[in-house]
Amino acid sequence: MDVDNGQSASSTMMTTTSENISSQMQEIYETINILAGGIQTLNDDTQRLSSESIKLQSSIESLTQDIGSLKLSVQEQSSFLDGIKRRQEFLEEEIASLKQKIDDLQYVSYDATLIWKIVSFNEKMMDAQSERQTSIYSPPFYSSPTGYKMRARLYLNGDGNARRTHMSLFFVLMRGRYDAILSWPFNYKVTFCLHDQSPQQKHVINSFRPDIRSSNFQRPRLEMNIASGIPKFFPLAMIQQADNPYVRDDTMFIKVMVDFSNVFDTLLPYVSGRNPGLPMHIEQPLLTQETPIPTSNPFEAETVESLISLTSSCNVANMNDESQHPNHPFCKL
Repeated sequence: MDVDNGQSASSTMMTTTSENISSQMQEIYETINILAGGIQTLNDDTQRLSSESIKLQSSIESLTQDIGSLKLSVQEQSSFLDGIKRRQEFLEEEIASLKQKIDDLQYVSYDATLIWKIVSFNEKMMDAQSERQTSIYSPPFYSSPTGYKMRARLYLNGDGNARRTHMSLFFVLMRGRYDAILSWPFNYKVTFCLHDQSPQQKHVINSFRPDIRSSNFQRPRLEMNIASGIPKFFPLAMIQQADNPYVRDDTMFIKVMVDFSNVFDTLLPYVSGRNPGLPMHIEQPLLTQETPIPTSNPFEAETVESLISLTSSCNVANMNDESQHPNHPFCKL
């Protein structure tokens, strides 16, 4: 009886153990299945992420290409705008040049004299001091309608050794339409006059004679020859004084004259003292009445008679450098 009871108990224990093992195995299988499902899910997620990564990479490459295209387009646009800006600046320069030519034509002189009105003096002086524009040119003028073409060039802050100490004033020969029939080299005295605009009229007059050996006075082959003249024309210390008489209302006047005759000394008291504002039909009879006609030299008499018709022709002979000549008729406007 005891043996049967022992066998029964042993059998019960084995059954319980077997059931426990089966239960644990079942749990393990279930866990494995769960893990397998998780692995599959992870694999699916990995494939999805890989696919999305490929798409993103493709999008990045496409965006990179688009950015490159946009960058190239921006560069092209920038280059195009720069081209437009340069073209605009060129056109503005052309317009300014044409305007200057029109202004020059309005005030052109054909009697070997020039009255140069320089406006906005202070602005031009600042441009010269800052070296934005070191020199300015006068309008062209002529010795006659078929004669020499000339102009003046002014360095307001000086040129060369005169820089920052004196105004430098020069004479320039220009290429003209009738140069082929004119006499070369150019060998005529040039006189400059800086006008004193006060009642004292202490004008500054200076002259020079061309060096005919210099290429500056040969027939021009380019638009203009190199300028020649008087580097130390007028001290800057005087022109920069607050109430100097040579600049009034921000304006300065310079007169230029070329002496083409040896009889100007005879005519000077009569011709140069006249008002250039008078019309020719008024001035010529006055000059005819007051000018003595020489009788000893027929050629001189003929020359004097012809010069009477030049209402603005005047010259100052034998003037010393950097001198002041109050009330001189040459400088009368």
